[in-house]
Amino acid sequence: MSPQEKAESLGVQFSKQEPGYLAMVVRTGNLLITSGHVSDTKGKLGAGTSVEQGKIAARQCAEKILNSVWNFHGTLNGLRVLKLLGCVNSTFEFHEQHLVINGCSDLLHEIYGKNTNGFHARSALGFAQIPTGSAVEVEAIFEILS
Repeated sequence: MSPQEKAESLGVQFSKQEPGYLAMVVRTGNLLITSGHVSDTKGKLGAGTSVEQGKIAARQCAEKILNSVWNFHGTLNGLRVLKLLGCVNSTFEFHEQHLVINGCSDLLHEIYGKNTNGFHARSALGFAQIPTGSAVEVEAIFEILS
């Protein structure tokens, strides 16, 4: 099953995006670099939002990133996930940002393979606030293989 087919089978929705104020994806050489994509889930980890809710929020970010990549590139096929930056809206005391961002990584592993084109570098950081009060924001870098 191709990455595009796998994403669709996992319920990832694809819809046309209108150009906005900033590019959601830019290409340089054989790299696709995404803007940060925020979750629909609002809240602060460590202050009422659970790790499980945070993982769902991180998955929402992954789905939005994939939709933007699809809009720009036309397919999810022929790509390798290189790097994620996961930003978690969290309290100073919260220290499980890495577990939250697993929600994004897990979906990309399912689509591209955990030990193949989905095996990526990643940072997971805590932030005092994220735009619109979202629980999570993620940006990604993909390599175009074909």
